[in-house]
Amino acid sequence: MANSKSQPATSRALVRRETVSGYLFMLPSLIFFVGFVIIPMILCIYTSFFDANLTANGEDTFIGFANYVELFNDSIFRKALLNTVIIVVVSVPVTCIFSLWVSSVIYKLRGSLLSFFRCVFYLPVVTGSVAVTVVWKWIYNYRTGVLNDVLTEIGIIDSNVNWLGDASTALACIIVILLTTSVGQPIVLYVSALGNVDSTLIEAAEVDGATDFQVFWRIKWPQMMPTTLYILVITTINSFQCFALIQLLTSGGPTNSTNTVMYYIYYSAFKLYRLGYGNAMGVILAIFIALLSALQFKLAEER
Repeated sequence: MANSKSQPATSRALVRRETVSGYLFMLPSLIFFVGFVIIPMILCIYTSFFDANLTANGEDTFIGFANYVELFNDSIFRKALLNTVIIVVVSVPVTCIFSLWVSSVIYKLRGSLLSFFRCVFYLPVVTGSVAVTVVWKWIYNYRTGVLNDVLTEIGIIDSNVNWLGDASTALACIIVILLTTSVGQPIVLYVSALGNVDSTLIEAAEVDGATDFQVFWRIKWPQMMPTTLYILVITTINSFQCFALIQLLTSGGPTNSTNTVMYYIYYSAFKLYRLGYGNAMGVILAIFIALLSALQFKLAEER
């Protein structure tokens, strides 16, 4: 009887010790998350209701929703939002489809050859943004760029094109760069997901006469759905937050044709010193990302 009474107490004490130990291990990350994510988010929302600036003698004045009203009357913001949506709508599906296709092809390879292709596609992900930008700036260069040389040589264009200086081509050039730096991680994840597909189900389907497409659609694709959802969400967030390429290559030009919400936030807050206005844009951007991510989760659950 004594053992039966003492056992639950011992178990509860053990659970408490394990719980405390777990929270202690989490504490450094929790402090970092609260200090550098939660508190800045709260301050961002709070400051968006003020006419806040970064000038030395500036005073913050409460203006309510005036920043948000101004946002939707701001033609530059509307253009930046449209550019951002175009980047997301184009880059997210293309990244996912291309990554899935490449991973399906290289997954059949084995050993060092598979590792080589994974390394090649993942290399732009770990390469610094400045280095990537320098290479692409040389490729797109109006006078000495290799892209103009190649296209002129094969007869596609008659004269050099100012790829980044022409409003009709600049945004497409940015999207191409974004795609090359975005496919590496999805390819690696899809290769791993294909390796975790139950091979017995595939063998059974092939014995029953299923085609390659039927095997993929009915067996492989449903089992890769969690990976696909993760890739969709991460790629969407990264596309919405496109900033470094814009800042280093075009600064939003020409005529705001490559301006994005992230770059306009930076420009408003740190160039025009309108911190409250920039934070209001940040809140709107966060709402867009949250709604789109929630929609992706909902569609994935229904699938």
